Amino acid sequence: MINMPSPPPVIFPQEQRLLTELGERLRLARKRRKLSTAAVAQRAGISRATLYKVEAGHHGVTLGSYVRVLVALGLEGDFNRLAADDKVGRKLQDLALEPPPASKRRTVRRAGTGKPGEIPS
Repeated sequence: MINMPSPPPVIFPQEQRLLTELGERLRLARKRRKLSTAAVAQRAGISRATLYKVEAGHHGVTLGSYVRVLVALGLEGDFNRLAADDKVGRKLQDLALEPPPASKRRTVRRAGTGKPGEIPS
């Protein structure tokens, strides 16, 4: 039995817009450097057809191809900055580290003392 490649996942318009904008920025970076599609494709180790798809923001192109084009253009530092400043994730992590407010803590009577004690969360 021959394994057929699976179709790319459904992509939403906002996601496609992001890819299209990225592809356009990569195309402009190539042109600013006065590099041909053949030269960038060769440096990236991909076909010219794949480079055209990258520059068009095609969602079926592998992330690796986008990265190889970034490297070929000397823009790999941009890739390293992706998701580097995770403000929402850090806030969620910080909230999980904070003890709950006193009003949310459960109290029980300690056995034999008759005094309330806190149960750690």
